[in-house]
Order: sequence, then C-alpha cells, then structure tokens
Amino acid sequence: MIVEQIWTANSYRNFNYLIACPETGEALAIDPLDHEKCLARAKDKGWTITQVLNTHEHGDHIGGNKQVVAATGAKLLAHANAKDKIPGIDVGLGAGDVVKVGKTVELESLDTPGHTMSHICLLSHTDQPGLFCGDTLFNAGAGNCKGGGHPVELYATFTGQLDKLPGNTLIYPGHDYIANNLQFTLDREPDNARAKALLAEVESQDLDHAFVTNLALEKEINTFFRLHSPSVIARLREAYPDLPADPTAEDVFVKLRELRNTW
Repeated sequence: MIVEQIWTANSYRNFNYLIACPETGEALAIDPLDHEKCLARAKDKGWTITQVLNTHEHGDHIGGNKQVVAATGAKLLAHANAKDKIPGIDVGLGAGDVVKVGKTVELESLDTPGHTMSHICLLSHTDQPGLFCGDTLFNAGAGNCKGGGHPVELYATFTGQLDKLPGNTLIYPGHDYIANNLQFTLDREPDNARAKALLAEVESQDLDHAFVTNLALEKEINTFFRLHSPSVIARLREAYPDLPADPTAEDVFVKLRELRNTW
C-alpha cells in the first residue's frame, strides 16, 4: 500500500489522500477537495484513480467529487446513510465492509459517528495499520460536533473503537490542526512534557511532508484520550465547577469537547 498525503494549503487546512496498489497502479482518492492537486499527483505517479471515498458529507470533503469522477470515471463510495447528503454515491458502506484497491490493498470501513452521524474511517489491513479518519480524530485532537453530530456519539467512537486499535496505527486526519490542538492539550494539562516537546517540533514543519502520529503517541498528547488524567480533570473543574466529584470518562470528554468549541 502506498499512501500519498496531499496538503491543500487552503484556509480549511485540508489533507487529501491517494492510496495506491503498487502492483496495478490503481488508486483510491479520499476526500479529494483539491481535485487539481489530486489528479495531478496521480498523473505524476502513473496511477489511475478508480475510486473516490468520502469520509462524511461536509462540503470541504465532497467538493472535488464531481471533477475527479468526471476526469476518471471513478466510483464514489461513502457511508450508506449519507445517500441523501452526498450526490452520486455508487457504493454505500457500513461497519466491516472492505474496500479493495487493485490487487494488494484492503481497507476496512469503520462506522464512526460523532462529528457527523454518517461518518466512516478506513483502517488498512497492513502490518502497520493506517487509519484514514476524516474529521473524527485529528492529530492531538477530536472533531467538533456542530455540523450534524453529537459529543456523546463521538465519545463512544473514541472509547469503543479508536482506543482499541493497535498502538502502532498511523493517524491520517482530514486537516492539519496539530499545533493548535497541542496548545489546547497544554492548556488543559500544562505538565504534559511530550506534548510540549512535540509542539516545538511541529510549529514550523513543512506540511508537504507532515509529521504522522500513531495511536500510542496520541494517547500521550491528545486530551481526548486522557480522560483519567488528574491534571486534565482538575483544570476542567476550574472551567466547570459543577463537574461531579468523581466524573465519568464520558463527563470529561463531553465537557472537553464543549470547552474546545470556544477555546
């Protein structure tokens, strides 16, 4: 499996992806908003885009569908429940469905509600897994729930699915928000030395060659995985004095997501 992360350099800070089979040169385009860059990169690599996949229905993820499909004849894949929200879906996906690219690439569809209720992530069936997570999980952060989602559903996705993936799973999000997210982590957990060190590394990084985290690192630096941290809970109580004396992980997650909305 070959992964090509494409930095759009737009105001939304989108990443687009091409996933290619090295044997056949067939490629899957994930959320190809910048259709010009995606098509040009595929041409440069000698790949043929045969499928387009949308992680969810927001305009900054589906905006390039029409142009890529017109140029390549690719099939469009998305969550089965997004059929009324994303025009032209050819294949509706659910939990456990497998997307095949060429002869060698298999990607498992995960039903991951929270950012929206019709959101999927793709998990590669490779020795080192890769998670293409759209706006569910960001490097050092979590998606917002303001565009048709719900924080309790996002919490369930984090704890019921993402938290259980192997620690070496590479994280490929739909946007670059890592520096800002690390600043939020340090605002919530000022004693997080790993987050502080990483922030210094990524603040001036070249996003055409962006730093890729894995799940084990996310559990060190991502506040939304650190729901039992005494520092996180203590700082959260300063913002929400009505937080229960012994808050549940769900309590902490939901309040963190609420706080992040206006931070």
